[in-house]
Amino acid sequence: MTLMRAVLLAATLLAAPLTAAAQEEAKSPWQAQVDLGLVNTAGNTSTTTLSGADEIIYTTLPWTFTQAFAVVYGRNEGLKTAENYHATLRAERNLSERVGIYARGGWDRDQFAGISRRFEEGAGLSFDAVAAERTTLKLEAGGFAAQQRATTGIENDFYGVRAAATFKQLLGAKASFQQIAEILPNLKDTEDLRVHSETALVAPLSRLFSLKVAYVVDFDNQPEPGFGETDRRLTTGLRIAF
Repeated sequence: MTLMRAVLLAATLLAAPLTAAAQEEAKSPWQAQVDLGLVNTAGNTSTTTLSGADEIIYTTLPWTFTQAFAVVYGRNEGLKTAENYHATLRAERNLSERVGIYARGGWDRDQFAGISRRFEEGAGLSFDAVAAERTTLKLEAGGFAAQQRATTGIENDFYGVRAAATFKQLLGAKASFQQIAEILPNLKDTEDLRVHSETALVAPLSRLFSLKVAYVVDFDNQPEPGFGETDRRLTTGLRIAF
């Protein structure tokens, strides 16, 4: 009996640091994920398409800070066919269990849509319409100011309003479906309306790695002269979550 007690005591002492470490990891205020996708062909045709994104979230209640960056780059037979960049910084403060306020800043560059650069600064309210264990729906409404320069050199500064919704459904322990929709009307020119939609499905491969498939649609009702209204991107790649 004495030997058994000694073994149990030793096992408890050895397990204690591991348990504490696991609890500390679970309470970490940091979350990060990286998405990577690459398609390269050679032979009869030579094409390269690269997509990448990162998201870093730091939470210290009642505040949440988020940094996000995404890029899509493509070449075909040595000629650039796609180049799109998007960066966002965001701070959100909870006012209650479901209501919060946010401030955000963004930068875009999409020469193949006629945009040399666009800066946006905005603020608004957020509301957790659904906050179940496996299902969430977040609604946002606010305003923004934009400073835009076209590839032709024409500059356009304007104010707008923003309405957005993010729906997420867990399909398993880590698999998930997410739908993001964002509407950005221009108050200076009511004919100028932008819509952003992203549909994503994530399936886990291991504790750190997952497969992600995403379909993105960007619509501009009043695009730059010579460019189309709609851009669509279907990407598949690897997600690394930390």
